[in-house]
Amino acid sequence: MAQRILQLAAQQNPDGLREALQGLSEAEVCGGGGADTALSCSPCSQQSGVLRRLQVYKHCVALVESGDLHVGKASEIIGLLMLEARQLPGHALAELATLFVEVIKGGSLSNGKSLELFSTVLTALSNSKESLAYGKGELNGEEFKKQLINTLCSSKYVLHLRFNRDIPLSGEELQFVVEKVLRMFSRLDLQEIPPLVYQLLLLSAKGSKKTVLEGIISFFNQLDKRQKEEQRVPQSADLEVATVPLDQLRHVEGTVILHIVSAINLDQDIGEELIKHLKTEQQKDPGKALCPFSVALLLSIAVKHRLQEQIFDFLKTSITRSCKDLQFLEASKFLQDLCPQQYDVTAVILEVVKNSGLWKWEFFSLARVLWDHKIAADLLPAVNSVHEPIRSDILEQVLNRVLMKAASPVSHFIELLSNIVVSAPLVLQNSSSRVTETFDNLSFLPIDTVQGLLRAVQPLLKVSMSVRDSLILVLQKAIFSRQLDARKAAVAGFLLLLRNFKILGSLTSSQCSQAIGATQVQADVHACYNSAANEAFCLEILGSLRRCLSQQADVRLMLYEGFYDVLRRNSQLASSIMETLLSQIKQYYLPQPDLLPPLKLEGCIMAQGDQIFLQEPLAHLLCCIQHCLAWYKSTVHLCKGADEEEEEEEDVGFEQNFEEMLESVTRRMIKSELEDFELDKSADFSPSSGVGVKNNIYAIQVMGICEVLIEYNFSTGNFSKNRFEDVLGLFTCYNKLSEILKEKAGKNKSTLGNKIARSFLSMGFVSTLLTALFRVLLWRYTSIPTAVEESGKKKGKSISLLCLEGLLRIFNTMQQLYAARIPQFLQALDITDGDAEEADINVTEKAAFQIRQFQRCLVNQLSSGEDDFNSKETQLLITILSTLSKLLDPGSQQVIHRNSASSNILFCFLFPAEDLSCCKGLLTLLFSLHVLYKSPVSLLRELAQDIHACLGDIDQDIEIESRSHFAIVNVKTAAPTVCVSQNSGECDNPSLCFFAGEALRFPFDPTVLLIHYLCTGKA
Repeated sequence: MAQRILQLAAQQNPDGLREALQGLSEAEVCGGGGADTALSCSPCSQQSGVLRRLQVYKHCVALVESGDLHVGKASEIIGLLMLEARQLPGHALAELATLFVEVIKGGSLSNGKSLELFSTVLTALSNSKESLAYGKGELNGEEFKKQLINTLCSSKYVLHLRFNRDIPLSGEELQFVVEKVLRMFSRLDLQEIPPLVYQLLLLSAKGSKKTVLEGIISFFNQLDKRQKEEQRVPQSADLEVATVPLDQLRHVEGTVILHIVSAINLDQDIGEELIKHLKTEQQKDPGKALCPFSVALLLSIAVKHRLQEQIFDFLKTSITRSCKDLQFLEASKFLQDLCPQQYDVTAVILEVVKNSGLWKWEFFSLARVLWDHKIAADLLPAVNSVHEPIRSDILEQVLNRVLMKAASPVSHFIELLSNIVVSAPLVLQNSSSRVTETFDNLSFLPIDTVQGLLRAVQPLLKVSMSVRDSLILVLQKAIFSRQLDARKAAVAGFLLLLRNFKILGSLTSSQCSQAIGATQVQADVHACYNSAANEAFCLEILGSLRRCLSQQADVRLMLYEGFYDVLRRNSQLASSIMETLLSQIKQYYLPQPDLLPPLKLEGCIMAQGDQIFLQEPLAHLLCCIQHCLAWYKSTVHLCKGADEEEEEEEDVGFEQNFEEMLESVTRRMIKSELEDFELDKSADFSPSSGVGVKNNIYAIQVMGICEVLIEYNFSTGNFSKNRFEDVLGLFTCYNKLSEILKEKAGKNKSTLGNKIARSFLSMGFVSTLLTALFRVLLWRYTSIPTAVEESGKKKGKSISLLCLEGLLRIFNTMQQLYAARIPQFLQALDITDGDAEEADINVTEKAAFQIRQFQRCLVNQLSSGEDDFNSKETQLLITILSTLSKLLDPGSQQVIHRNSASSNILFCFLFPAEDLSCCKGLLTLLFSLHVLYKSPVSLLRELAQDIHACLGDIDQDIEIESRSHFAIVNVKTAAPTVCVSQNSGECDNPSLCFFAGEALRFPFDPTVLLIHYLCTGKA
């Protein structure tokens, strides 16, 4: 056959040569003899040779694409054709390339093995300088190649990306190819996307990495948004645009993320370009930078150590900024109207966790860098609940960080540990050995960490005898440690055990209040409930704690503060605890009825060289006795039955001893003078001398003892006159010492004197006392003539001023310390709606109701005459209104805010104010309320006009129209200062808008331009 092909070639018979080539068998072609012979006898210098070569190429390409050849033979043939392709002239290359394009567009390629040849053909074509016919004109080889690529990119067939990697493309051509392919995404089936993404990533090795990544992220972000929209409106009228099933979309997204991660493993520049792109995008539109797909992609890439720090830094910065922007928008209705697109980054992160079918430790790593944000508290429980196989790993990491981060706050780790115990108790029990190892390090941890850790794992102590025994050994060893923190940790642990191991017959059922049910845990065989064993166990612990009563003051103080809580939760330990307290107080109590003072204060201090220390916190001891005795008398003693006469006689013994002791101490403390305690105005209270430190300790102890006795006598006196006289006598002693300490602190200018001593009065007692005092005051105001009251008006603060100060402190305390109970607090203040359900309490409505009450008081104060105007009370009313306004929800009904703000606008319109502080406070309150529902620009403009009219223009020749929008604006007030400060504060709002203006695309209406003018002075 080879001889015949040579003969036909010599005769220049193309038709016969074509028939001969088509008649070649597979074996003849694969052997290389036929094709090689045909090419060798077809020189490119002759037109007939070129035609014969084209016939060979077409035949071989069809044969390779037929799939009948072995892979190795097909590769051999393609390799031969690639070697010979560079010898073809330009027009032949153009014809061959055009043929390839038509085949590709028609979808005739079965396996694409011949595409390697196509790449070689295009490469050779681009190097051709020959003028080639194209349409009605002519192009050189490079321009012809561009036209072919353009035609090819317009087709739906995507396998052409394989050969594009081998074609020399300019940056412009590569960008064109990538953009063309990315635009095809929306026209392809979803299952075709991952292989196309893979080819794009390989092609990005030449460039256009940013375009590739941006297009992929944008495509899946749009699909996610469409899915959410479809879920929000499930019955879409347009069935043709219905998105793919959610599970299929998540599977495809996961495959694409896997391809990108694999590409980054091969080319780190792709990862760097991704982070760079997202940082740039985050400055424009956080919603595009931190969409669910991009967050999942970043967390998947974070396994690479080189990129981990960059990724987490970027995520932390982005999340922090998004959270701040969201809070900023929520606080201003004006910004909400300008920037309606509010991006909730918390929801995006939690969605990624939910969508992740397999555990990724990067979720926990992300939470670790976000502890300061609420999102961490939402992220970790979600991770723990979704990814069950990794809970033990989370437990291991949490315990490690509790130990390693002991110097820094670890409350978030403790909270997570508690959540794990409640949601997955078996995880903790299976890891009991790791918990036991943690107990060995309790002596080296801060006391707050120890208490939190033991509270978190205490359910395990009830079901695992081995863990409990290990803890007891550690605590007993710590009691005798040289380190103070170790002994305090031992006391904290023992008190926790006493609170939770209940003895049969105790009044409370704290043991049964755990969130873990019996079906969730597998308890040890010996861990069943045994009251007798618990009693022996608790008594043994009490014996250990008695040894701590001879240690430092800090250890004793922890005991005194913890005994009351133990007594309430384990009432059967009452006798042992009360006997312990009685034995302790007898060491300092002087039983002689005429001996003054009644307590040995010198036994409460200890001297080490030149330094004086508190050894026994006597006031805390008395406070503990008073509370335990009151609870015992009101609860345990009343529940005794007739069959407990013998035990009752024993209990009555210490009860009577305590009562007699407290009454004797009360009587003698009233009779005692300050000199009896070696304290008077001439005493040295300087903290720099040993005598001064001792006197300060004595004074604080005496004041604390007076407070304890005041509460005891008031609580047990049943409003008797004699007891109230005792209360007043004790308060006189307390007040004398308090005034002396204030006077000495002022003279010495000591920072120690500025510290307020801790009060021993309980909140219940203060509430009861204030209620009684207010009843007396109401009777006084309704019974005593006003003239009599006026005579003593100038002595000290007025009753109304004291009440306002108290109210302000109460409101601030609730917001700072008891934020979770504010709804119940506001409900209790509203006597008109006392039967409302707790779930139905609307904080904003309740707060607005209280605001209206205090606004009436403010109106009365502002409308009063000059002689009756009280500046301090007015300032307090304004401060109370500002405090209550913080409880208003910006997202609630606007009418509430509008009513509140309108009332304040009315104040400024109608009531002139001469007091600078009142003016400033009133205007600040006005703007803070007004901004919740409307732009403050109109107020600023009117206020500025009034100030301009009042003060005049810089140019004295210009006449200013007299305007008066606000009666509060006059020469004496601080309105100009307030306007300037408010103006600078409002500058933050347009700054945010201008910064994000391109991404948010809101119209720059005259309001925005006015703010810009007011802030910058530029039109």
